[in-house]
Amino acid sequence: MPSYTIGGREIDMKLETKLIQAGVGRDEKTGAVSFPVYYATAYRHPALGQSTGYDYTRTANPTRTILEETIAEAETGDAGFACASGMAAVHTVMGLFSQGDHLIVSLDLYGGTYRLFEQVLSRYGLTFSYVDLRNIGALQDAIRPDTKAIFVETPTNPLMQITDIRAVTQLAKQHGLLTIVDNTFLTPYCQRPLELGADIVLHSATKYLAGHNDVLAGLIVTKGEELSEKIRFLHNSIGAVLGPQDCWLLIRGMKTLALRMERHQSNALIVAEKLREHPAVAEVFYPGLAEHPGHEIQVNQATGHSGMVSFRVRDVEQVGLFLQNLQIVSFAESLGGVESLCTYPATQTHADIPQEVREHVGVCDRLLRLSVGIEHPDDVVADLFQALNASLVVGGSVR
Repeated sequence: MPSYTIGGREIDMKLETKLIQAGVGRDEKTGAVSFPVYYATAYRHPALGQSTGYDYTRTANPTRTILEETIAEAETGDAGFACASGMAAVHTVMGLFSQGDHLIVSLDLYGGTYRLFEQVLSRYGLTFSYVDLRNIGALQDAIRPDTKAIFVETPTNPLMQITDIRAVTQLAKQHGLLTIVDNTFLTPYCQRPLELGADIVLHSATKYLAGHNDVLAGLIVTKGEELSEKIRFLHNSIGAVLGPQDCWLLIRGMKTLALRMERHQSNALIVAEKLREHPAVAEVFYPGLAEHPGHEIQVNQATGHSGMVSFRVRDVEQVGLFLQNLQIVSFAESLGGVESLCTYPATQTHADIPQEVREHVGVCDRLLRLSVGIEHPDDVVADLFQALNASLVVGGSVR
């Protein structure tokens, strides 16, 4: 129900309402406000050649249908697909390509995606070039006769680099290429790449969409009937689909997305501004800061900046002490939940990227990544500051 009627005039629902209304009224028999979890793997056919629309749960499940319709509406796409994880979603989309195909990928990239591309898919004959997509000239130069798609992270993980999605999609269309955008950090609440010309949007829905560090999930949204049918075939054939209980948990999490993202963003801006003032911190990366490279592009293509903040300490020896002394912020390998988390990319999210590649990109051993939660910002800042203060004491002396 993406729209409603007032006085004979059709009104489009706002995103917040679409998310809250996910599944409401869809269980017509009972009128359940919370759409039920359908655990059935098989469904009875009314007669030979007839179907209720559900045959086998890998192909379709009623709970999953609600989730997939909701994310498609949220991203203003034509079809949504729920997968067992964010990486399952990426792998499913990669099924579009064949041996000998080439993709251009964001230079600063989540380590799990890099691992899949370089250690798995490269064995099947796919090749990948990693390009700073902020440089449209470099992107143009990287296009080859066998190039089929551009894979974009924006903001990138973990350096928060901003890519101009409109510029990339315009160039992609000129060369007949697909544009695939990982929208995990911003979600459709802050950014809708399909409206900017992208063909496919991906999410690690484990993160902000679910929002509570309690469900593993991935989502795909496509634009266009032909592309949607190709992904539907791959989704069913590969079979890395999301189970019904996790679909229900994800629907529940998405209902509060708007409220959570507002708090994540306001907290993150406070944290980023405060971190700039601390003597233990050398550099802060947050698109919401006016001085952040790409801030103007971000403002023009998105309505928010999310809750992700990265920063560099001044000395690599500070890292262990800082992480050891955190109390409210958890040293953990994820993001997007209501609890604040801190990750050390060099040994966690980006450990599978060779050190020389990591350091060339800028993911050095002094870099830390914060997922700022929805706690009171004063408490988060106080915890970060006491841990940073402790990190300045190395070898019994204050640096």
